[in-house]
Amino acid sequence: MKNSLLAFVARYRFYVISTVILFCWLAFFDRSNLIKQGEMQLQLNQVKDEIRYYENELKKVKEEEKDVLGSEASMEKYAREKYYLKKEGETVFVLVDEEDKVITE
Repeated sequence: MKNSLLAFVARYRFYVISTVILFCWLAFFDRSNLIKQGEMQLQLNQVKDEIRYYENELKKVKEEEKDVLGSEASMEKYAREKYYLKKEGETVFVLVDEEDKVITE
């Protein structure tokens, strides 16, 4: 077995060396080498994760929009909580805790 492999390599030396050089070139030196392929695959996975995240966020926003646009009272409540809007003649107090975070309840 070993002798037949050596005989094959000796007989087709040019082709074996050319093939090894070609594989080395494609693996390390080509514009789209294996290292770049791995980096691009990681980047693709990150982008797919971002797509899933933003699709979930979009679903949440659509549900919130449905809830808010359901009635006049819910729109008013949302505007008061999120944007600190007030009616004429009202005074709004915004409570801030010690770590400068707005308290929302």
